[in-house]
Amino acid sequence: MAAPRPAHGCGSGALLGRFGVLLQALLALCAFSTLMLKRFKEPKEERRPWRIWFYDTSKQAIGALFIHFANIFLSDLTEEDPCSLYLINFILDATLGMLLIWLGVKVVSWIVQHQKYTYLVFGEYGDPPQAAAWIGQCILYLLIMVFEKTAISLVLLIPGWTKLQQILLSYIPNPQLELVLVMLVVPFIVNVSYASVLLSPDMDFEQSESDQDTLGLQGTNQKMKQPSYQVVI
Repeated sequence: MAAPRPAHGCGSGALLGRFGVLLQALLALCAFSTLMLKRFKEPKEERRPWRIWFYDTSKQAIGALFIHFANIFLSDLTEEDPCSLYLINFILDATLGMLLIWLGVKVVSWIVQHQKYTYLVFGEYGDPPQAAAWIGQCILYLLIMVFEKTAISLVLLIPGWTKLQQILLSYIPNPQLELVLVMLVVPFIVNVSYASVLLSPDMDFEQSESDQDTLGLQGTNQKMKQPSYQVVI
């Protein structure tokens, strides 16, 4: 027997239901298409080799997948509307979480450089690029994601979030429409907003290379003189 649906919002298990999985696949396709479009809009002489591009983007994709499925797991723990809790998690990840990830990358990068662990410097894979360096950096980045998600989960323990969860999407009577907003529309708008700001011609991208790399995940010898934006959430 299917779990009962709350008076407002989607029911337990809706995020991993057939329709929810379809929406997640569409979002993944949009994210991948955005990355490919960005790559092919770069001047040919400034593009990273395919292998380096794969190492850089897959590293962030692994982190994003961890955050995504952690949010689904945490959202299904509630007896209230899981869609609204997923939305709260997503918004916190896209705001406070981004700051925590940035700080985590900076701290880890400082430690790695101080200890002279060359292959663990984000974006540096050796010449020729080594898969072992990519694996090590993926593990480090995943640990940063674990730190970020743990911190956000602790923030959600602060009293008041339950009240917000109850009213956040209560005006939407259709649970499928709520799923579309939570799993596709809002994440797409947030990612496009990041792209619009960071790829805007009004932005001064002739600053230091470290200012061009949003999260510091590209190595010094792979950085180009074009804006870089990362799909993280």
